[in-house]
Amino acid sequence: MSSDYERERTVLFRHEGHAKPRTRRQFLGQGLVAGAALVMSPSLLGLLRGEARAQALDCGLATGGGKIPFLCFDLAGGASVAGSNVLVGGPGGQLDFLSNDGYLKLGLPADMAPMQPGQINTELGLAFHADSAFLRGIVSKTSAATRANVNGAVLCARSDNDTGNNPHNPMYGLNRAGAGGDLVPLVGTRSSESGGRSRAPMSMIDPTARPTKVDRPSDARGLVDTGKLVELLDQADAGAVMSAMESISERKLGKMGEEQAVEDGIRCALAESTNLVANFGNPEALDPTRDPEIVGAGGSIFSAQELDRGDFRKTASVMKLVVPGFAGAGTIEFGGYDYHNSTRATGEIKDFTAGQAMGAALEYASRLGQQLMLYVFSDGSVACNGEIDDSADGRGKGIWKSDNSGTAAAFFLVHDPNGRPALTAPTQQQMGYFRPTGSNETSATRISNNVVALAEAVVLNYLALHGEVGRLDQVLPEHVLGNGAERDALVAFQPIRSS
Repeated sequence: MSSDYERERTVLFRHEGHAKPRTRRQFLGQGLVAGAALVMSPSLLGLLRGEARAQALDCGLATGGGKIPFLCFDLAGGASVAGSNVLVGGPGGQLDFLSNDGYLKLGLPADMAPMQPGQINTELGLAFHADSAFLRGIVSKTSAATRANVNGAVLCARSDNDTGNNPHNPMYGLNRAGAGGDLVPLVGTRSSESGGRSRAPMSMIDPTARPTKVDRPSDARGLVDTGKLVELLDQADAGAVMSAMESISERKLGKMGEEQAVEDGIRCALAESTNLVANFGNPEALDPTRDPEIVGAGGSIFSAQELDRGDFRKTASVMKLVVPGFAGAGTIEFGGYDYHNSTRATGEIKDFTAGQAMGAALEYASRLGQQLMLYVFSDGSVACNGEIDDSADGRGKGIWKSDNSGTAAAFFLVHDPNGRPALTAPTQQQMGYFRPTGSNETSATRISNNVVALAEAVVLNYLALHGEVGRLDQVLPEHVLGNGAERDALVAFQPIRSS
């Protein structure tokens, strides 16, 4: 075949009046390469085997980062975290008790205040109220052995009520810290820049790592569409076919006479497709409904009926990608947490569901022998004015009457199959503190009244789990967490994974 003919065929792919494509987006737009989720047919240019060539070209193939998987739960609307779920106290920590009126504002009547006997549960290391709906949900989905390998910390920090404008989401910062998946860097259950409702801090955003939307098993499977290649052949034979096509592809590229940037772009796109077939040729490997640990006949985390529910379906889909390392970090958004509807029952039911999802992720990590950092946040919070809901679902607790940004808090849990993570100091179980009246002390720490700083503190703690606190300035050059002792005062745990 003549070189002139090859050049003519190449020209036919270009749109009249457009310059030669140089970026991957331009290749996609002009039909020269397929997208990341679609493997090109070998009949076009063949498929290159050379991952080493792609790495030399810096094609940015996802190779994971060897970091701890990370999940965040974005409870959209203003959920109650402090007091009724995770205990909060004064400057002395979680058990430096507030006043009875302070706890009533947080939804706990006097007979359920944590200073009363039997009202504290530390089974997860972090102190929860004994009747916390989050805790009850977590316990319903986890084994005692899983819970024994978990610890956590609560972050006392206000945020604006019931709005997606809070820059809560830290996933881009985690990606900068090295959280990268073998298939995609980040996933989220919403088609947004953060993958959830709350925004990501502007200083962390990297458009090249935008979360891929995954909220159902078909989305997870759709990340790798190998067409008929692996369907007709097994994965090993498909790899052999692709290897045989390498020399054909190289000869064709040599005859095209394109600029080096164009040829390199095609090579990278083909290498990306090859990587998908070689490592993820079977989409069912990403399908939570095919994983007997997640759903199956007895002993699975979810029943088939539970997996029909939207909240559990998206939880299963995201944790299936994140916990084994296919994605580096994921956001799971739950809606409807603006539940101050003059009942307590609605909030209890919603919180129990969120707890079940948290527990499912922890249990899945335990069954895979994997570490996991799980972060829970919400936009603002709620408050009680003293009225009690005595219905069965209300459980005799305070009715949520209004939004209240001053009662907000966030928390994270860390699972390590090697044993419960150790605190850097006993005081680090709680960062910041509440006033006796049940409101955040906004001057306590840099995170107490600054949502960006709160997200930065989560990234700091992620780095700390890897023994990399010293990388904070490199990962987040614009952070406002201070240095030395001030920064270290925001670190909860000793390292559990070496870099």
